[in-house]
Amino acid sequence: MQLSRINGHQVIPLIIEPETLSTLMTDQDLLLIDLSKSENYQRSHIEGAVHVTPQELVSGVKPATGKLPTIKQLSVLFSRIGYRPDQHIVVYDDEGGGWAGRFIWTLDVIGHTRLSYLNGGIHAWTAADLPVTALVPDVNPTEVTFAVNTDFIATKAQVLAGLEDQNTVIWDARTPEEHAGTKVVAARGGRIPGAINLEWTRAMDPNQQLRIREDIAQMLDSCGITAEKNIITHCQTHHRSGFTYLIGKSLGYHIRAYDGSWSEWGNDPDTPIESDL
Repeated sequence: MQLSRINGHQVIPLIIEPETLSTLMTDQDLLLIDLSKSENYQRSHIEGAVHVTPQELVSGVKPATGKLPTIKQLSVLFSRIGYRPDQHIVVYDDEGGGWAGRFIWTLDVIGHTRLSYLNGGIHAWTAADLPVTALVPDVNPTEVTFAVNTDFIATKAQVLAGLEDQNTVIWDARTPEEHAGTKVVAARGGRIPGAINLEWTRAMDPNQQLRIREDIAQMLDSCGITAEKNIITHCQTHHRSGFTYLIGKSLGYHIRAYDGSWSEWGNDPDTPIESDL
């Protein structure tokens, strides 16, 4: 794949394949972020990739533990990984894109625009017989400053307002059992009224190393999650919906993530819910 250049930078697509990434590994402006399980990262990862743990991407404050961390917490993380605003950041994981998508969302929130997701993550990379290493790179911490762009975040109040808006659709990335309310992992089970359930794993192709399904746009369209809608996606803690956010972004849809997710909604006695019970 031949990449064009703008202002001296190669134009790298949001969704990048392993073979294309392999040609860019000598680019000094490239920062690889690995969100795989710690034991998997320690065993093997793409050379130069810096590990980030899920705990660094969430506030951890109950009940909505998955909400965006504070600016201070984010500053600690981005300083640790050696973040620079001029870098092109490529993100991957070992689970099909949940935590990688969450990191992409976080980059959107802090205003970073040069970013990509390695389609299929480490599984696709190794399936292409590309090299891995167990060597952990040395990282020079940086001083970081940024502000939060709330355009990519849906608050509980905005979700409530969206229930009265015919142009807004809620994409529930949880399991059908959680959506139906037969599996309860909060004070209350069920779903946000009118929410459309398409479990995050259904958007992956198990025959292509968990890459995004090639027919994902058609699948979403058949569900009523379409390009002309304002889409709000959520799960339990905005982990699984990191992947669904990434999919919406890759399709050019207007999509936001409700980072409070069901852990906030289902634990609030005043929010409306539906269930199949």
